[in-house]
Amino acid sequence: MADWIPAQVIANRHWNQDLFSLSLRANIEPFKAGQFTKLGIMIGDNLIQRAYSFVNPPQQADIEIYATRVADGLLSPRLHALQAGDTVQISARASGFFTLEEIANSQHLWLFATGTAIGPYLSILGQKEVWHKYRKIILIHAVRYAADLSYQAEISALKQQYGDQLIVQPFVSREPAPLCLTGRIPQAIADGLLERHVGLYLSAEHSQVMLCGNPQMVRDTKAVLEAKGLTKNLRRTPGQITMEHYW
Repeated sequence: MADWIPAQVIANRHWNQDLFSLSLRANIEPFKAGQFTKLGIMIGDNLIQRAYSFVNPPQQADIEIYATRVADGLLSPRLHALQAGDTVQISARASGFFTLEEIANSQHLWLFATGTAIGPYLSILGQKEVWHKYRKIILIHAVRYAADLSYQAEISALKQQYGDQLIVQPFVSREPAPLCLTGRIPQAIADGLLERHVGLYLSAEHSQVMLCGNPQMVRDTKAVLEAKGLTKNLRRTPGQITMEHYW
């Protein structure tokens, strides 16, 4: 059971009609970049709860959660409506193994995300360790519309700080958008479009891959990567593919 404590809302940033980021303050236990917590709100006699990844790196004092409002959801519309000064319940202890220490050293780290699943990568990229561990980091973020590409200022700041060590490639599936690829991530890997576009190649020898987001994307991308010789990363049998389904 989660060890629930109150968290005070510091800010609620609405990126568009449905996407939002909660900044919270709570006395949680230390966590690792890539892990998740749980948020909850009492509705009647029940605590309605859901898991959310940390966007902030562990050294940052305020907690940040990136989420989307689901119109008929029990929890997300209430989180979306929170204002500064409100309180929400949070788990004091983080969970999850989608962390850098579970992944081997390699030349290239590929980070694939759909939607709000970019959150844990922003937490990971806020750590100095990742920039010492990999020569190149490729951040792939797939969304439906260009307006869903949140955290552009933060990503631009990382690009400015780390230069060519960071390659960023967005995908937008439902409209044309400047500098963005269209279609689905698995197909862009299968036909070589993504590798040609970023100028690097996915291989078991030189690549570590993290997949986070829509379960269909995760499954299909894993299958395409396995066809290229990469394998699932397990503690007993280390490989190159580390996965996190986001719902």
